Amino acid sequence: MITIPLRILLVEDNQTDADLTIFFIQKIVETSQIKVVDNLDDVNRELLDFVPDVVISDYNLPTCNGLEVLELTRSMEESMPFIFLTGAIENEELAANTILAGASGFILKGNMENLDQKLKPLLKKVVFSMGEREEIREKIRRNKIVVNQIYNYLDKINLDNEEQKENIEKIKSNMKQFNFDDDAN
Repeated sequence: MITIPLRILLVEDNQTDADLTIFFIQKIVETSQIKVVDNLDDVNRELLDFVPDVVISDYNLPTCNGLEVLELTRSMEESMPFIFLTGAIENEELAANTILAGASGFILKGNMENLDQKLKPLLKKVVFSMGEREEIREKIRRNKIVVNQIYNYLDKINLDNEEQKENIEKIKSNMKQFNFDDDAN
């Protein structure tokens, strides 16, 4: 059993598949927080506010596909582990393309009864790559959430005049000097 707490963003539109996935994750991970979403807007929100340790995504979704979810995830955080859990990857070429696009792995839904056996090594890899003490990871996560919220706020401010625009750009520029990557100490 994985004893390090994991925050998991599950991108899935089928409630039965989501429930089964959560059931198997809970068999593998002692303590997990799991958010379930099914569209890009919600993925974006959870990447900003929840800041997961790993994203697990279906490939075929009602309003987008898994590669779009992966692209959005990579645009927010390049090193975020990303696992496809799907019934849509039917050929080796598409599976290879998901890995080339940056996915950490993929699992076919055809064997949901063995999901824990297939998911466990991928989640262990996520935990191994985290490599930092939990306290530091949580401080970094909280800082990322605050920074993301500030950026979001700054983007929504009504830019009435040029001076405000310049000040906001200065704030953003100054904030970029801080390194909030998971490998920061």
